[in-house]
Amino acid sequence: MVIQEGFSFGNFIIDVFSIFLFILWFWLLITISGDLFRRHDVSGFAKVLWVIFLIVLPYIGVFAYILTQGRGMAERNQERAREARNELRQVVGFSVADELEKLDRLKASGSISEDEFKRLRAKLVE
Repeated sequence: MVIQEGFSFGNFIIDVFSIFLFILWFWLLITISGDLFRRHDVSGFAKVLWVIFLIVLPYIGVFAYILTQGRGMAERNQERAREARNELRQVVGFSVADELEKLDRLKASGSISEDEFKRLRAKLVE
């Protein structure tokens, strides 16, 4: 307990908030560690410095990484998701041409509108 006056609702709320902050920090630490060790544009020495920073000053280290590398984290996550989706399409046998043909049939049958057709087609072609 944070406050030593016995069990009370206030102490309970403070304890729950403290646990929430710890879980949030731990989740961010795992996310940042995963991003850091998957990066190929950062040298091993820089990775070691980031890890030391994350261990010595855990909260400040997490926030510093997010502030300095946050945009890159999002871009790398999107790229990994795109690569995984493409690999899955190859394994499953997904063909963009087949999907475009299905879209044409849906449009011809009137199941989807012209706007939906254009939106879905653009998503497939990207």
